[in-house]
Amino acid sequence: MALWGGRFAQGPEDSVFALSRSVHFDWRLAPYDLRSSMAHLAILKKSGLITSKDAEVIHKALKELTQEVSAGSFTAIETDEDVHSALERGLTEKLGAVGGALRAGRSRNDQVTTDLRLFSIDHMLEIAALLTAMQTAILEKASEYINDPAPGFTHIQHAQPVSFGHELAKHAHAFARDLDRINDWLARTSVSSLGAGALSGSSLALEPAFTAKNLGFESTFANSIDAVSDRDYVAEALFIFAMIGNHLSRIGEEWTIWSSQEFAWAKVADAYSTGSSIMPQKKNPDMAELARGKSGRLVGNLMSVLTMLKGLPFAYNRDLQEDKEPLFDSIDTLLLVLPAVTGMIKTTDFDREKMALAAPTGFSLATEIADYLAKKKVPFAQAHEAAGKCVAICEETDRQLHQLTDEEFATIHPELDGGVREVLTVHGALNSRTTSGGTAPTLVAQQIKEALQANLKTQQEIASKHKAFSEMMSA
Repeated sequence: MALWGGRFAQGPEDSVFALSRSVHFDWRLAPYDLRSSMAHLAILKKSGLITSKDAEVIHKALKELTQEVSAGSFTAIETDEDVHSALERGLTEKLGAVGGALRAGRSRNDQVTTDLRLFSIDHMLEIAALLTAMQTAILEKASEYINDPAPGFTHIQHAQPVSFGHELAKHAHAFARDLDRINDWLARTSVSSLGAGALSGSSLALEPAFTAKNLGFESTFANSIDAVSDRDYVAEALFIFAMIGNHLSRIGEEWTIWSSQEFAWAKVADAYSTGSSIMPQKKNPDMAELARGKSGRLVGNLMSVLTMLKGLPFAYNRDLQEDKEPLFDSIDTLLLVLPAVTGMIKTTDFDREKMALAAPTGFSLATEIADYLAKKKVPFAQAHEAAGKCVAICEETDRQLHQLTDEEFATIHPELDGGVREVLTVHGALNSRTTSGGTAPTLVAQQIKEALQANLKTQQEIASKHKAFSEMMSA
């Protein structure tokens, strides 16, 4: 059922209708469209634009249609242009002409962005819940390895020894920033567009603030033109998803490297691995690789929408139809990837002995020599130079730092003596890193405890918001 056409002598060509048609992807907005229709119906009734009798009939039909959409007994058909026309068809099939009364004071322009905001909030909360579950998995796994040393890396080269629990826990902090961004996004997105009409508001006695409250929004639009053209919330959501994708990709990269034969640190569970169709011995960390690969898709969806939005004139333009598929795809992608990666993290075991043996290699304790001299008031530039000379001698003579003689230490720098050997141990290096956020195991244990407490609070807040949203949707 077309929602327009009175001034046209003929309908669109098949190719035009095919290009314009969006119901094959925007049908998933149907539950949100029906709920926003109930809110619009309430203000039409309140303002006297629809009689109480008609409003009661329409409300009943909307409820029935909501159940039918949920059950799959009412769906779009080939002649439906979009979700809005499909649902109006459903109403008029039930009620006749009165089913079209809901169109008063409402345009698809304000209707679709209201629906899309509701859809986005609902699914953003779902993704946030999955992120907190992943954080829990990361932090619990990290807590198992607090006292296990491993090489820390910069430039994928051995840098300094770290607690492996510290290494793992870093990922939870990246996702905490994603959750902060989601929280900020929720506040900015909780703005109702309903009542903006096509672009200029309405001459009918509507109350946008009343409708906004009905739909659980914190506020309503301040400018009706901006209300129908604003897709910042879509672009920002896609940015958040792209950042989550990047953080997942880093996990994927590390798990792939750690599970290689060259590292052999990580043993990924069989349930989160795959094999080869030709090489029977293979066990591949495909979940890690897919997480790494999917990040490109998430970044691409962001770029697609930003490019579409660039340079759009004035209020609504049909270009904005292109906002949905990238958003839907990014949401679907994360709903697939997050549970799989969470499971992979939970079930991975790490080889403590291999990591500990690797921790001091590559002269990763050289900084301890520089710090030892710095504590003796030697300018750090000189201390750094002396430590570098120690490394050079060890490389030439195939020795480790602690194997240098007292005479060699003294020759390199007069303040360097045999006492430096006391700090040339992995555990000594770890325990000395006591600055806030450092890798000393006692600090790491506290960091993880605090992160778990913050994560639990976030979980509870997300669950509360999702509960409130679900109650609004079922009202």
